[in-house]
Amino acid sequence: MSKSFLFVMQSPAYSGNKVQEVLDEVLITAAFDQKVSLLLLDDAVFHLKSTQQSAAVTGKDIGAIYRSLELYDIESIYVEQESLSYTGLSESDLLIPITLITRQELPTLLKGFDFVLEG
Repeated sequence: MSKSFLFVMQSPAYSGNKVQEVLDEVLITAAFDQKVSLLLLDDAVFHLKSTQQSAAVTGKDIGAIYRSLELYDIESIYVEQESLSYTGLSESDLLIPITLITRQELPTLLKGFDFVLEG
């Protein structure tokens, strides 16, 4: 029986290996036919910025990983509206389609998952 997982990411895109490790966990979980979703808060919204050059900084293109999420049936990518506004980004600045949620909607979203994992 499949379970639902929400990976909550708050770390900036260039915060060492942590982001890559969490994304690996996301892909591994999805590979085992589990329902996987992502929630990006705070500086983590920069992970989705379409004009980033992460490969030059980290040696890996995390944008490519985000673009491949659909291949793993990971289609629910949530971004907190307040975090997006704070960073000065808009939906049109992002690599992939997302679902915007407000800070007030977070508790309801979190309750809808079997497992909530902080990354």
